[in-house]
Amino acid sequence: MKNLSLLLIFCFSVFVYGQQKPNILIIHTDDLGYHDLSFTGSQLYDTPNIDGLAKESVSFSNAYASYPRCTPSRYGMITGTYPVNENKGYLGGIPEDKNFIKQFKNAGYNTSYVGKWHIGEGKSGAEAFGFNHTYAAGRAGGLGSRFYPFNINKRNGKRHKEQVEDLEKDGKEGDYASDLLTDSTINFIKENAGKKPFLAVLAYYAVHTPIEAKPGDEKRNKKQLKSINFGNTPEYIKEGEGRRKMRQDDAAYAGMVENVDENVGKILKTLKELKIDRNTIIVFSSDHGGLSNDGHKGERHLATTNLPLKAGKGHLYEGGIRVPLFIKWSAALKPRQDTKSIVLGMDIFPTLLDLAIDKNGIDVDGKSYKNVLKNKDSWENRTVFWHSKKARPHSTGDSKATVVRSGDYKLIHFFEKDKVELYNLKKDISETNDLSKKEPKKTAELFTILKDWKKEFLVKERVQIMKTNPKFSKKKKKKNK
Repeated sequence: MKNLSLLLIFCFSVFVYGQQKPNILIIHTDDLGYHDLSFTGSQLYDTPNIDGLAKESVSFSNAYASYPRCTPSRYGMITGTYPVNENKGYLGGIPEDKNFIKQFKNAGYNTSYVGKWHIGEGKSGAEAFGFNHTYAAGRAGGLGSRFYPFNINKRNGKRHKEQVEDLEKDGKEGDYASDLLTDSTINFIKENAGKKPFLAVLAYYAVHTPIEAKPGDEKRNKKQLKSINFGNTPEYIKEGEGRRKMRQDDAAYAGMVENVDENVGKILKTLKELKIDRNTIIVFSSDHGGLSNDGHKGERHLATTNLPLKAGKGHLYEGGIRVPLFIKWSAALKPRQDTKSIVLGMDIFPTLLDLAIDKNGIDVDGKSYKNVLKNKDSWENRTVFWHSKKARPHSTGDSKATVVRSGDYKLIHFFEKDKVELYNLKKDISETNDLSKKEPKKTAELFTILKDWKKEFLVKERVQIMKTNPKFSKKKKKKNK
């Protein structure tokens, strides 16, 4: 009966709204940690709109970014691959049959990318990759300021090294960046609603640094902070090559999170007003964990804590890679919380392609979890990997490492020091009890799996770079000369 009801709802939406294929909206935040929402446990950050979205979605407790930093994580998501190359890759070399955006275009979708791209330009830019409409989506990894004119650093008055031209061109005094990005996405949705299905990505530059909130939002959170008792929790502890922040006590950062929530509310309202909310798949997530750690270069402005998860952005502990992930499709998916399945950012586009146009089997590392969403399968025993050789001990305090998670167990190999750590995440989500000496068989088993994966994937990635990246080819020709 439940399946029949969902089918009737879907058929009704097709009849009323004249469109069989669902619209798709991906809301992708920058540096938002797993516990940076009231839905996931924050006492300070109030996020009623995102909380409401989560309650109407399939939400995942074991969702991960493909990498603990911006560029590789975004590359992994847009390509459906492990980002073991750890930079922008070369999107221009990806064939059309493995380009998810072009697959959606071929299926009749109008496509939009608004906000942080940061994974290439020219042939690797958002437009060349297949997006019909782009806005503020260039090479920039961040903004000089959240406020107009956006490209000027408020602390030193210098222009930001990478410009976000659309925002500066369209903005005026007092404008806030996330608001303009939201407006651009809403305009795209309004222009396309009812005409043809759309795929829209809204990638906020928030809540990445600079940490600047609207004055009213910051003032409200300063007042709220006075009512929060942190008990004996220290403000910082020593960790890695620097410190880890242990409290969510930054009023400006809270204001940034809450501004994102306010803008998500505007988008959800727009979808309802246009009567396309039931047949729109909405994905909400983040590119990696929150900025909670610094390194040996000096103390920096740390934004948040990922407690009870360990560490944060840059690290391969849970605080650096575990992210919020909600997927809503009222016409076809029943809301629930999946506390078992292990899913990654690289799985998002294979899943959406499967859900929206029933296309599966593209040869990439990411897999469709369509049946997981429909509660027909569970991925608690999945084996997944991470590789980070471009550590930043100076800024975020992390070390070079490779990781395998298989079921409940997670093994971390700090390969420069040849040090291994083993954790049972089901029993020890905070990664405080290293089991590598207590469980030598499990340690050896996972270490072998990890070594085999590195041997296969790192070699495969290097071959792919040589084949597709013209920059690499030019260097090679010069050497041959």
